[in-house]
Amino acid sequence: MIRMATTERRTESLEIREPRQERTRRAWARVLDAGVSLVEEGGYEAFTIAALCEKAQVAPRALYDRTTSKDALFLAVYEHGISRVAADQSVFADTDRWQALPADTLITAAVTELTALFRRHAAFLKPVLLLSGAHPEVLRRGRSHVHALADVFTALLLTVRDEITHPDPDTAVRQCFATVFSACVVRTAHGPDFATEEVDHSTFTDHLALMARRSLLAASPAAGHRV
Repeated sequence: MIRMATTERRTESLEIREPRQERTRRAWARVLDAGVSLVEEGGYEAFTIAALCEKAQVAPRALYDRTTSKDALFLAVYEHGISRVAADQSVFADTDRWQALPADTLITAAVTELTALFRRHAAFLKPVLLLSGAHPEVLRRGRSHVHALADVFTALLLTVRDEITHPDPDTAVRQCFATVFSACVVRTAHGPDFATEEVDHSTFTDHLALMARRSLLAASPAAGHRV
């Protein structure tokens, strides 16, 4: 019973009371944008009520009307920032973008889009990736977002299932995503020289794309000779 009560209090403390009036909705939008900027500029340590009010040009009441929990505010900002990343993920579901591409070209382009996604949003993703190891709720939500990305990425690659030479295409494509994603996480969170000699973004992407093609199209002569 004590554990359930604690869980209930924690759930309530993370709730955000959504604004109803146009004026308060605009103020709340400024708060969310300002929060993302604070995280990008200084990480979780920079996320304070005072800094948020100053950057958003709102009085503390604009925050306390929504919640009394700093953690709830941060998680609202986190979701706002992640929604920008998720909007970019829609490229993987854009059938016109990928229609009729040869398998090796499609795999290369998909890997290129994934590394570019991390690069565009690195300022926000770096601090939240680092925070996730110490913040269970960020980790939980992050896992959910990653699964959604994995689903749309692997669904795209499986449109060329007949060209994949692995006996289990579904597993092969999932592992391909996991490898490319993990490399992007390490590069984004810890820098391009953390696990290997530093290379520029283009070279990093080319190497990952080559690895992806060879792992999925191993029997294709073209796949082994394209960088």
